[in-house]
Amino acid sequence: MRGLPHEAGGRALRRGRAFDLPGIGTIYAPNITPDSETGIGRYTDAQFDSAVRRGVGPGWRHLYPVMPYASYVKMTEEDVRAIRAYLMSLRPVHAPAPANQVRFPYNIRVAMIGWNLLYRPSGPLPDDPGRTAAWNRGRYLVEAAGHCGECHTPRTMLQALSMTKSYAGAMIDGWLAYNISSDVDSGIGAWSDTQLAAYLSTGHADGRGTAVGPMADVVSHSLRFLTPEDVAAMVTYLRSLPARRSDETIGVVSPETLAQLAPIHSNGERLFAGACTGCHLTDGHGRQVDFAALWGARSLGETDGRNLVRTMVEGGTLQTAHGAMVMPAFGPEYRNQDLADIANYAISHFGNREGHVTARDVAAARGGVSP
Repeated sequence: MRGLPHEAGGRALRRGRAFDLPGIGTIYAPNITPDSETGIGRYTDAQFDSAVRRGVGPGWRHLYPVMPYASYVKMTEEDVRAIRAYLMSLRPVHAPAPANQVRFPYNIRVAMIGWNLLYRPSGPLPDDPGRTAAWNRGRYLVEAAGHCGECHTPRTMLQALSMTKSYAGAMIDGWLAYNISSDVDSGIGAWSDTQLAAYLSTGHADGRGTAVGPMADVVSHSLRFLTPEDVAAMVTYLRSLPARRSDETIGVVSPETLAQLAPIHSNGERLFAGACTGCHLTDGHGRQVDFAALWGARSLGETDGRNLVRTMVEGGTLQTAHGAMVMPAFGPEYRNQDLADIANYAISHFGNREGHVTARDVAAARGGVSP
């Protein structure tokens, strides 16, 4: 799922979150409040349904597949109408979206007709009579309404989802959307049902860490409002996904190697003690709340520390039943090399990996250079 893609500047659904697509350009999410001039206030039911499920807006304006209509087409007409009814109940906000900056030939929108013929499914998902009601409900939530594959599945050169690598993890907006296939090493095959349900509904699972970045948005604004039955249905369906091994799978290094790395991480350890132990504690188990625990976090299992570094630089917020869990942004306070040192220490000490984060990686996370 994507967390509030239409949110920018703190005002939900008004417009403008940018999607940077390497080699293609930048596409901005439009205003979907009921504003009659810049939003969807003048859309009919049929026009709204066409935009959401077919990718064709009023005036036969073809949308780009960054709008996940190839997944939404699997939704029922009744559910799409319910979404429109909710959106029309919100306060209108006048906010034009920025113009897309798309390179040739991708800026030729009529080409989307061919893309749709190749990659857009024909309609709603039919129930599989050979499966349980929970499995069918879970498939609907994961494949259609939740459109999980739009982030967790790699894309082809034409921006279609790669069916040979479905749910094997993918890069989106500079974040790694993790492998959620049933693979034991790369995916969620080793997670218990309890851990999966907890992570989906709260953003945290003991021994598996806490959601960060876009996934924290998804939990905050979407998943935590699901019923326990729907969460259980998603777990049932996710369990059935074929195992896909991720290319970036890295084995755990030996204790001897980690001991040899300790002197190298002395600066990172010193900085971690000063900046991080107030919430995470020296042992990484977290102070007062489990959400601050570091052990088992997937971001600490990446040797390049991509998601870890983004979180350290930008901070983040996860909305929970107990209030907002906030990770402060350390980007303004620390040099690139210092943040790289902290990341490498944390990856080594809590992730049992040999981190390879560089100052250049941190600069890239700030938006300064490409890694």
